[in-house]
Formats: sequence, structure tokens, C-alpha cells
Amino acid sequence: MRLQEFGYAIRRARVARGLTQAELARTAGLSRVTLNRLEMGTFPDLGARKLQALLENVGLTLAIQPAPRSRRSDYIRLASTTASVSFKEPLTEAELIRILLSGKVPRGRTPHLRLLLEEASPSMRKGLLREVSRWSKPGKLEKNLATIARDVGATERAHEWFKTL
Repeated sequence: MRLQEFGYAIRRARVARGLTQAELARTAGLSRVTLNRLEMGTFPDLGARKLQALLENVGLTLAIQPAPRSRRSDYIRLASTTASVSFKEPLTEAELIRILLSGKVPRGRTPHLRLLLEEASPSMRKGLLREVSRWSKPGKLEKNLATIARDVGATERAHEWFKTL
């Protein structure tokens, strides 16, 4: 399970309970900014105790169970590998998710994103967007992709592929 999945579940449970981010953050011992970034899928890491405090305050629990054996493709992993194939420093899955959810490309990652936008197959692009969009509001990911494509100097061809989704 990815940290972004926790953030999305926490946001849904918080809203269902009628709590503001400030209220939940205060009761869980976090800053509102940390909670906001976690809910948006852009927070890089969160300790087990803080995660447990958040889950308890929204009526959720963390259960450990065997991972399902799935034959479905992991498009996030495939995309991060594709984006890294020509470069010494790989783009991690977590970095790729944060970039897509925030629309901000960190320094040194522009070539990786340009390569991904230009070279990824249509099925990989659609699968990647389907996986990442689970943690985002409708339309936000497409907006972020347009920003990323512009910022990395992608060709017009790259701009077109996410308009057809």
C-alpha cells in the first residue's frame, strides 16, 4: 500500500466525520500543512505513530494482511522505470507520484519527465493515470500534466496524449 492511499482514505474519513484539517491535525499531533500534504499525496514520509494517531481520530485502523497475488500491471513502477532508463539517477515511484499529484517537477527530474511524456506507450500512460488518479480530485491530474508538459518543454505530441483521456 502506498502512502498516497492512506492520505486519500484519511481525507474521505475526515470529511465524512465533518472534521476540518486543522481539527484533525491538532488531535493527531500534526501540523495542518503536514495533513494537507498527506491528503494531497505529496508528503514524502510519515512515521507509524503519526499515521496510527490519524487513523484512530477518523475511525480507521491499520490491518496487516498478506499481499494479494495480482497479475495486473503496476503502471507506476513501469513508468518510473521507463522515465529512468537513459539516466544515471533513477526517478523513484514515490517521486513520480509526487510530481504527478503536485504538478511540480523538482530540479534534475525534467529530462525524466520529458522522456516519459514523449516515449511512454499509450497503454502505459492510461494505466499510470488510472492508478494515480485514485488519489486525486477529478481533472486535477490532467491539469497537472499540462503544467508538467509545459514546464519540461515537451513536444506538442506529448501534450496531446493526455487530452484524449
